[in-house]
Amino acid sequence: MDLSNPTKENVMFMIEQIKEKLRMVNVDAMKSEQFKEDNYEDLHYLYEMVMKRNSFSPSEMQAIVSELGSLRK
Repeated sequence: MDLSNPTKENVMFMIEQIKEKLRMVNVDAMKSEQFKEDNYEDLHYLYEMVMKRNSFSPSEMQAIVSELGSLRK
């Protein structure tokens, strides 16, 4: 998938992949519709960082979820 373009489909894909990778329990809290393309670069950076890692500490998970929260509409 080409994630170089800030499209709604790419935003949805990245959010879903991040939720799956983090095994988020409350997935309804992070609906892809809540994210704008305006924050695409930040979201893409976060996506790349999450996808590179195999595991996360509890504090890293909290920081990632907090950052996702700040990127929502």
